[in-house]
Amino acid sequence: MRSVHHPTLDDLRLPDVLHALSDPVRLDIVGHLASAGGEECACGALCTSVSKSTLSHHLKVLREAGITRTRANGTHRLVSLREDELEQRFPGLLGSVLGAVRT
Repeated sequence: MRSVHHPTLDDLRLPDVLHALSDPVRLDIVGHLASAGGEECACGALCTSVSKSTLSHHLKVLREAGITRTRANGTHRLVSLREDELEQRFPGLLGSVLGAVRT
């Protein structure tokens, strides 16, 4: 399985992050990852309301924006939220977005 690209902290761009967070499905995925408390989640457990190919697309958008980190584990992909890195680069952004979604 080939490795996946993750942008560095300096490469994270606010427009990319905001675009990735603008979709309801991706917001749901980020909310699920945030509620996991930093634990990795299997891709298939993240969103059952969309097809596998659509889920794969949404995960790619989140990863390329720097919001998530994906790791291969055998034939499975595990996804985690880059919460600390996002907080360092854009203080308060993720917490504000998730807080607004939960209300």
